[in-house]
Amino acid sequence: MSRFIPFPLRYDAMPIDISASFGNEKPAGKHGFLRRDGAHFAFEDGTPARFWGVNFNGGACFPEAWYAEKAASRLAMTGINIVRFHQLDAEWNTPNLFSFSKGERIGTSRRLHPESMKRLDYLIKCLKEQGIYVYLDMNTYRKFKSGDGVENAWGMDDAGKPYEHYNRRLIELQKEFMFQIWNHKNPYTGLMYKDDPVIVLSETVNESNLIHPAFPMTAEPYVSEFRKLYRAWLDKHQLTDDAERIDLNDNTNPTLHAFKIQVMTEFQQEMYDYMRKIGVKIPITGENMMTDLGIHRSNACMDYMDSHAYFGGPDWGEVKRTCHSVAPTQCPSFNMESLAGMRDLKRPFFVSEWDMPWPNEYRAESSVLFAAIGGLQGWAGWCIHTYAYSARLYNVDVLGHEVSSPIGGRPYREGVFSTWNDPAKYGLFYHAALITRRGDIREADQAIELLAENLQAQGGPLALRTATELARTGVLFEGESPSAEAVVRQSDRIIPDTATEVTSCTGELYRSWAKNYGVIDAPRTKAIYGFLGKNGEIRADGLSVQAKTDYAVIALSSLTDEDISSSDNLLLTTVGRAQNTGMRYEDDQMYDPGHAPVLIEVIEAEVAIRTRRTDLICWAVNAEGYFVGKVPSQYEAGWLKLSLGQTMPSMYYLIQAE
Repeated sequence: MSRFIPFPLRYDAMPIDISASFGNEKPAGKHGFLRRDGAHFAFEDGTPARFWGVNFNGGACFPEAWYAEKAASRLAMTGINIVRFHQLDAEWNTPNLFSFSKGERIGTSRRLHPESMKRLDYLIKCLKEQGIYVYLDMNTYRKFKSGDGVENAWGMDDAGKPYEHYNRRLIELQKEFMFQIWNHKNPYTGLMYKDDPVIVLSETVNESNLIHPAFPMTAEPYVSEFRKLYRAWLDKHQLTDDAERIDLNDNTNPTLHAFKIQVMTEFQQEMYDYMRKIGVKIPITGENMMTDLGIHRSNACMDYMDSHAYFGGPDWGEVKRTCHSVAPTQCPSFNMESLAGMRDLKRPFFVSEWDMPWPNEYRAESSVLFAAIGGLQGWAGWCIHTYAYSARLYNVDVLGHEVSSPIGGRPYREGVFSTWNDPAKYGLFYHAALITRRGDIREADQAIELLAENLQAQGGPLALRTATELARTGVLFEGESPSAEAVVRQSDRIIPDTATEVTSCTGELYRSWAKNYGVIDAPRTKAIYGFLGKNGEIRADGLSVQAKTDYAVIALSSLTDEDISSSDNLLLTTVGRAQNTGMRYEDDQMYDPGHAPVLIEVIEAEVAIRTRRTDLICWAVNAEGYFVGKVPSQYEAGWLKLSLGQTMPSMYYLIQAE
């Protein structure tokens, strides 16, 4: 029978602080501005740049000063070194960039609110002091208004989607905002945003394009405007189509599709050129909703590629709330192919949104698995969506319910994606940050490019299946030169449909969707995850696990520069299911989210670690960061053997020389 114990994570601290494991990286910006270095990022002084981070959504971007200090410190303790400021411009936030509080009617979105900017400025200052960089969004959820000189403002979706790609008034307003934000001077740093190397990445527009069915063209006068532009383009290229009566949302029409790609390409180039014109120095990307290979091509002018991936998410309505709990170790594919299918091997790749949200009971696999795949692929980094929607987390003591009711008409925004206090995800960020920032997983020495035309013919990125766990994988368009290191595949699937497991070309990653477990096996970080109880003893090089609990993630990292076998300071984390007390979740339906405290399932396992040392003691660490006591252990023929879970059960264990 499962045992659960309280393990609440606090808003203002973490049980363990691993910031020293990364050396002296404070303040952020000490290495100069971020630059593209071939397929990777590096700072001006040549220091390689890899990022593990979070999104701050909406109101979370505008905390009070005391909270900003605590939040920045807490992030650094966990190993995070980047925060993406997302949804800063959303009308439903309090504050947002244009409004500090609700009550006063503000009829324009053309002025940055001074109080909002004061809070944002101070947050940036705090992050910078803690060695944490900033990814600054541009147009995400801005609600254009009639006071902005915009026609039918309330007939458009947030951000003017998708009309912001071609309507000249919307384009000029976007440029005006870019000028304002990049030339804003932060009084706490003395630098304009464009001159502060703490800001490392930016994008032109978030999740908006002319192709995705989520953004249909329905509002006038913008539909008529697009028809006029399309008709002129047809005439110019001597092409035939019925611009007046065609369904503009039909993306099966190749002529219309080609025009949309051209419009998006011209938009991206114009916005990129403008940011460069006003002095933005950092790498810029375009649209990050990479659901179509044409969208990929429209971003060809950008410095890096960015895309989003979610797995095992909920269908969260106001009344009916469901989530099908499924684990990556149960599936041949878990949406990583959507990232690999949009990657250009010649440019850096960043994942600015990913998640495997609560209440999926197997979400503990995601943090270390995704970080490990990113390391193998040589991706630049990750930001989970999201850390939080609010800066009032001192009032929050449960999972999945951060605010009193849905925000902006989206039920999931009440906290389903909120990560900051989730032991099953955020609790493993220590290991994910170490994997990513230190480069614990070797980048693959093999690479495969697929011709985009063949990939599309096979049904799109799904044809890649588990290739992201095998070798570096990307897409090549007709007429482009392949990467010097890559093998170009024609039409064969990289991983056969009959396969039940995959091992990376480096030998450091293994996953079986038949046995339902995976292994991460690198010198400084090792993890065994999935349905362990039924599989008996599972081994990595220098790590053996035999779990009694049916489902678990057991991760081990050196907190020093030495390998696990030599280190005098190791972090061992054991976690599986995490839930609220009294949570009622049956048959994929949430009937009651429960109440505090947050509980974790006790992981019972026999763990053996090969080590050259003979002076290590294993301490159980509680949620407050206190040593609970020594864990029963013994040395045997160069192995430290631990019995976990029966006495002094915890999630965290520090194994340190006495």
